[in-house]
Amino acid sequence: MFLNGCFTTEYNVGTRKQDVYFYSSEREISMGQNIAKSIAREFKISNNPDDIKRVSEIGKKIANVVDRQGISYYFYIIEEDKNGKGQVNAFSLPGGYIYIFKDLLELLDNDDQLAFILAHEAGHVVSRHHIKRLQAAMGYNLVVIASMQVPADRNFASGVSFALAQLFTAYSRQDEFNADELAVKYCEAVGYNSSAGIQVLEKLYLESKKEIRPLSYFKTHPYSAQRIRHIKETLQLPLVVDDYLSF
Repeated sequence: MFLNGCFTTEYNVGTRKQDVYFYSSEREISMGQNIAKSIAREFKISNNPDDIKRVSEIGKKIANVVDRQGISYYFYIIEEDKNGKGQVNAFSLPGGYIYIFKDLLELLDNDDQLAFILAHEAGHVVSRHHIKRLQAAMGYNLVVIASMQVPADRNFASGVSFALAQLFTAYSRQDEFNADELAVKYCEAVGYNSSAGIQVLEKLYLESKKEIRPLSYFKTHPYSAQRIRHIKETLQLPLVVDDYLSF
């Protein structure tokens, strides 16, 4: 690929580093559209007008201040999967698609906490964390297939399914820290309490100990104690002993 010139080196506005990409933002957007169609088949998307309005309004405020303005951002609420099960989770797709489960939305205390989660997921999109993971996991051919518009093709279905599976696995520690830093920045820019991220992580940790319902957020968003400590360091808040414990 390097010999054939099938890559570009671009400045990443989220990480502030030069990154290597095997394909353009246009192909990333196309992949996001294909995976979003798969999400629509696998999950029940909420049509509750009050919830949609709340998430959309906060999401729009975040989208207006993110560093990556060359794409559109879409916000959805998921009620349950095709088996009728909900999750305490949120995730994003390449190209600006951001989802939060109804279970997680109901767990939050206020708009500050919701804004932080949406901003965190937007941070993953801004820094193109999905793309770097997919490039490493899928290889060039599957990346191309997953971004094509040929739904009747068996390889297309395999490419999209594999991409979706990869996006539900854990991010790297550095990617999580970067998304949290961006979430702090974006929340502050639109007037939300940026320390709400600490409250969210503490709440999710306590919820996970109850084991009442599926809690998937820690599967896709690991390193809770480290993330809390990093947010506090970003906000220059004092640290306590618990910030150095692993949970």
